[in-house]
Amino acid sequence: MSVYKKFLGQTMIYGISTIFSRLFNFILTPVYTGVFAPGVYGVFTKMFSYVSIINPILAFGMETTFFRYLNKHEDRKQEVYNNSFLVIAFISTLFLITALIFSDYLARYTLDGNIAELADQKSYVHYFAWILFVDAISVIPFAKLRADGKPFKYSLIKFLNIGTFVGLNLVFIYVIPFLIKHDILSGWFTSWYKGRWVGYVFVANLIASIVTLLMLIPQFLEIQFKFNKNLFNNMLGYSWPVLVANLSFIINENLDKILLGKYLPESIANHDVGIYGAVCKLAIFISIFNTAFRLGAEPFFFSHAKNANAKQTYANILYYFVLALSILFVGLTANIEIIKYFINSRYWVGLNAVPFLLFGYVCLGIYMNLSVWYRLSDQTRYGLYISLVGAVFTIIMNILLIPKFSYMGSAWVSMFAYFIIMVISYLLGQKHYPIPYKLKAMSLYIVVSIVMVYLSFWVFKRNIYIGNGILVLFLLGIFYFEKNNVMKMLKKG
Repeated sequence: MSVYKKFLGQTMIYGISTIFSRLFNFILTPVYTGVFAPGVYGVFTKMFSYVSIINPILAFGMETTFFRYLNKHEDRKQEVYNNSFLVIAFISTLFLITALIFSDYLARYTLDGNIAELADQKSYVHYFAWILFVDAISVIPFAKLRADGKPFKYSLIKFLNIGTFVGLNLVFIYVIPFLIKHDILSGWFTSWYKGRWVGYVFVANLIASIVTLLMLIPQFLEIQFKFNKNLFNNMLGYSWPVLVANLSFIINENLDKILLGKYLPESIANHDVGIYGAVCKLAIFISIFNTAFRLGAEPFFFSHAKNANAKQTYANILYYFVLALSILFVGLTANIEIIKYFINSRYWVGLNAVPFLLFGYVCLGIYMNLSVWYRLSDQTRYGLYISLVGAVFTIIMNILLIPKFSYMGSAWVSMFAYFIIMVISYLLGQKHYPIPYKLKAMSLYIVVSIVMVYLSFWVFKRNIYIGNGILVLFLLGIFYFEKNNVMKMLKKG
């Protein structure tokens, strides 16, 4: 089997599971935006933004380090597995204890001043402390499934996780109120149930995380509680720049929601955060594609690194990855008038942010692919530098633009931040680990896709028929220029 077919096969398995899992989760977006007012959805958005920032700290860059050191030390796989898990377990346990002890302070900080809701916010902090702990200690067992070439089991567990989460959300939001209304449930249960309380979303998340942990018990049983200090010191030198890079990365994606709550007037802060959080969900399809690619690409890139034609393989993969991203960018924008129905109409005021968010994810996906150079050459410090540039840009520009432009400023900043780190990564990569990317051809496709999105969204005012006509023209052009190249690449392998 050719390396391209192998890569596509693994990525498709991860892709299908990721797409269906995220789509099931996406089903909840119209539920949430229909049930919760923008102000309440803003609380929901901010809490998950805080979680997204803490997650990479607890993971400590060990997932990527795990794959790298499995490749570097094939005779010490068990030690790499032990070390990777024990580091995360120690950090996560320390975090859990600290979060529970200081939950009152954390509740006051994340509440942004509304003291009347302090009791609820303290409950949210407790739920998320446990969610973060359980999810963190599951990171390396999940990574082991990928390293062992078990994408089907990985996918099954992901399906069960999201199925549990979605199912419990529907039970808390619809089933229990129905049973209470028809006197099927009464008495103590009625007094216990808080109605359509946003806290039940977090309860559902915690239960789903615990179900996932139980499904990973076979991988947990393979862990030996033996810590190799010398190996850890080497792994640490690789992982801490990855940690900072991942953290900076997540800051760019999530800090804007937090800063919106801090730098907008209190009267509109939660409302605008809710609007922005909802329209960000409409960019989820490119995010799904990027995630699916990363899940398949990360172990593949490391395992393929020693092949003589590895760099050419990476170049070809990025080229067709850019094609796919460009098609998604144009296609999603062309059909925004359909996609918008995934959120309640009271959130549509934020639709103008969507094209900027989509293109930001295009740049992010390309950056993820480009980052292979510093991961494979053990120069992860450059990932740190690049991500810090993006994070500093995100923080400064959001502080400057939010007071004047609200969430539109955040959307612009997000797009430009991802564009900047993409360009920097390419330039540094060509200097330190040159890969023969087809820069001119990729740039042309990206520019053409931007022009088509501009025409579809702004010139033709989101007309779905004209937009899809533009999409068809784009697809025909790609088919004309690429059909022979694709067939040759797959045959050559």
